[in-house]
Amino acid sequence: MERRTGDSDYSFKLVIVGDSGVGKTNLLTRFTRNQFSLNSRNTVGFNNDQKTLTIEGKIIRAEIWDTAGQERYRSMSPSFYRGSVGALIVYDVSNKESFDNIHKWIKEINTHAEGVIATLIIGNKSDRTDRVVFTEQANEFAAKHKFGLIETSAMNDVNVVKAFEALLQNIVQLRITSPESTGQAPDTANSKKIVRERNSLPENKRCTCCGSG
Repeated sequence: MERRTGDSDYSFKLVIVGDSGVGKTNLLTRFTRNQFSLNSRNTVGFNNDQKTLTIEGKIIRAEIWDTAGQERYRSMSPSFYRGSVGALIVYDVSNKESFDNIHKWIKEINTHAEGVIATLIIGNKSDRTDRVVFTEQANEFAAKHKFGLIETSAMNDVNVVKAFEALLQNIVQLRITSPESTGQAPDTANSKKIVRERNSLPENKRCTCCGSG
């Protein structure tokens, strides 16, 4: 969703998805409160927080929703995604199954997200020494599906802000400053920086703004 508010120019809803235990909640609290807990419990149902920041000269309030990764909460999906314009799909670099399940989360986003959705893949826990999903492999997957990829460490505060800001910047470009919204002629050199709009934009306009970090 987007709307003008008293303390910001625009407000956007983002969602964080991924398997249970990949660090979604710690990514959220690290970004919004600069906090991290080794003993954080698995989210039950939904969790949300917000942060206001400036993107391309606009004051943006990010309303960020985190959900449990367990199957028993999947029936909540439609209401969880409603109004969202951006998603972070998170996997744990030390958990191969969580990486393999990215396909499942992409499918769920495509099924439930309405309107415009910018999607960025996050390889969390990059501080782990027992990594089983390597950067090159993840980059190949992201490139194949035309998504951006950033590796993060919520514990060490590595690339967390970069990831959220990259996603929000793409949303601002599409929803506020894109040629479609301003009436200007499209800049073909930067066309790949514009995120896709479901059932509208072609595949080659998915989010490709981010490197692996």
